[in-house]
Amino acid sequence: MKRRQLGLLAGATALALSGLSTGLLAQDKPTIKILVGFPPGGSVDVVARLLAERMKPLLDQNVIVENKPGAAGRIALGEVKRAATDGNTLVLAPSGSLVILPWLYKNLGYDPVRDFTPVARVTTFDFALTVGPGAPAGDLKALLAWLKANPGKANYATSGAGTVPHFAGQLLAQETGVPLTHVAYKGGAPAAQDLLGGQVPLMVDTASETIEHHRSGKLRILAVSGESRSFALPEVPTLKELGVNVVADAFFGLYGPASMAADRTQKISDAVNQALSNTDLQGRIKALGLTPSYAGPQALVATQATHLKRWEAPIKASGYTAE
Repeated sequence: MKRRQLGLLAGATALALSGLSTGLLAQDKPTIKILVGFPPGGSVDVVARLLAERMKPLLDQNVIVENKPGAAGRIALGEVKRAATDGNTLVLAPSGSLVILPWLYKNLGYDPVRDFTPVARVTTFDFALTVGPGAPAGDLKALLAWLKANPGKANYATSGAGTVPHFAGQLLAQETGVPLTHVAYKGGAPAAQDLLGGQVPLMVDTASETIEHHRSGKLRILAVSGESRSFALPEVPTLKELGVNVVADAFFGLYGPASMAADRTQKISDAVNQALSNTDLQGRIKALGLTPSYAGPQALVATQATHLKRWEAPIKASGYTAE
């Protein structure tokens, strides 16, 4: 074999051994677990798995997802609260678990601020105000006039009691002066079916539940609840654009136990940021009706505080408790 070929072979062998060595070292490192407080297949679970796959090479550690469903996500959060502070046990949680549930439960089992280290915001999303054939209204102004004239029909459907859409409807009622009665369903799909059938005139929930019916003309999304228009519905105005001072958005956040080291927290947060910069990952998250939206630890602290304060008054005014 020629000297040049021998040199190339030696170089390739050294590179392969180097890669194998790196892989073995990575395997020796503790696995990072991202807990999800909901069953497999839901949007939180899917986002967690997409994120975990992208974070592995960035952190040079194996990253897996473990489902700990039950108690509206509280089981997973409780486990992370009790975990070691090394950053190897994290939780991807929808914001409702940290900004809605604290106002509903007297014995929540965790403090949403003191018991966790915010690592990164991963996604944001808002909600759609959708009307069906049971509400002859072409725009928000007409809808509110019709609801005032028909107080017995002023019902709105959501995917469940104690959720962000539940209290977004209460906030809408508070700001417009139109009393609204909440009708809770076990999921967005059955709520949308009754909206289509005219059993309820109005629905407040994620746009993904009604967007296809909106596009086909069977239902009509009159407004979205975020600070800005939805990427999926650029033609639909926000409530604020229509003169109603209501913002009701939500997010998925990655958290660790309290007292995580700042450098470890930032390293994981940077990996999330890099993962979310991947265009394929962005597209797959958007397909779920969510917006990829990174924010670092301090920004997540501020965002969580804003949301926690926002929901205190409407939840207390509703009189609703989970116990």
